[in-house]
Parts: sequence; structure tokens; C-alpha cells
Amino acid sequence: MIEFAPQEILAALDRHAVRYVLIGGLAAILYGAPHITTDVDIVPQEGPDNLRRLSEAMRELNARIRVAGDEEGVPFSLDAASLARVGTWNLVTDRGNLDVVFVPSGTRGFDDLVRDAHHVAVRGVDVPVASLADVIRSKEAAGRDRDRSVLPVLRALLDRQTRPADGQTNSKPKSNP
Repeated sequence: MIEFAPQEILAALDRHAVRYVLIGGLAAILYGAPHITTDVDIVPQEGPDNLRRLSEAMRELNARIRVAGDEEGVPFSLDAASLARVGTWNLVTDRGNLDVVFVPSGTRGFDDLVRDAHHVAVRGVDVPVASLADVIRSKEAAGRDRDRSVLPVLRALLDRQTRPADGQTNSKPKSNP
């Protein structure tokens, strides 16, 4: 069984200077959600240079298409052109599962999410994390049972966040040393 090491996936993306925003369960955990996730979900910037860097990071991680019942996954062409042809990639890597989603439910993709993203250090790696409001928006739009089940906790976290005098929400994720 492959050990889930999300910090290693994030470090590989960082080493290859991939532009992305972290979404999904790991983003929610960084905001304080007390649930467990088994994958890293990212929204990459779609430019050809960035997709080339993403393909290099995926090669380093030995990414394969995740298939039910096949822990090893199925090899595929990791080039930028192949990545651009599919809207969502569910992958297994040597460091755990990685989902690459170009336009998550309820969003318009990278440019939409990066605007309000916060940066957080995860074991020394600078990680751009979608705002908590954007994580909630995406999970609401996805409408899956697993997303609906965490929404009350995420909404409570958003409600508890302090509001400075200027009325702006202070919704920064926690750093992880």
C-alpha cells in the first residue's frame, strides 16, 4: 500500500515551480476542519509552460491514472498536451493520490481561485490555498454526499472567523511547520 505523503506531492509541485491552487479536503484541513483526506486536489494554471512543469512534477512522482481495484494505476502519457485534453485527472503517485481539476464545480478555474487564495507554509513549502469561502462554494456545487457531510463544519469555521474593523473576513489557513 502506498503511504499518503501530501507534503511530498506539494514539495514536488514546488520544485517544478507549478502554478496551482490547493482545493478540496486538504485545503479544508488547513483551515481547521477535523476530517481526514486521502488525496491532494489542485487546480493548475492552464498555460502551456505551466502544464509542462506540471508534467515534469508528475513524472517525478511517477503519476498513473487511478483505477478502482488497481492500486498501481495505469501509466499514461505525462506530456503537457495530454494533460490539457482532459478536465480532471484522478491519479495515484508514489506519494499518494493526486487529483488535478482544471475547473472545479462552482468555479471558473485557476484565475477565479487564485484571486482570493492564501499562502501557507506546509513543512517549508509555500502552498497557495483556495479561500475557505471558495472551498465551500466548490463543495456545495459538487453536491456529492462526502462534500455535503463536511459543509456544516466548514460553514461553522467560516462563521467563527474574526472580522476586522474594515469588515473583511480573516480566513487564512494555519501554517504547518
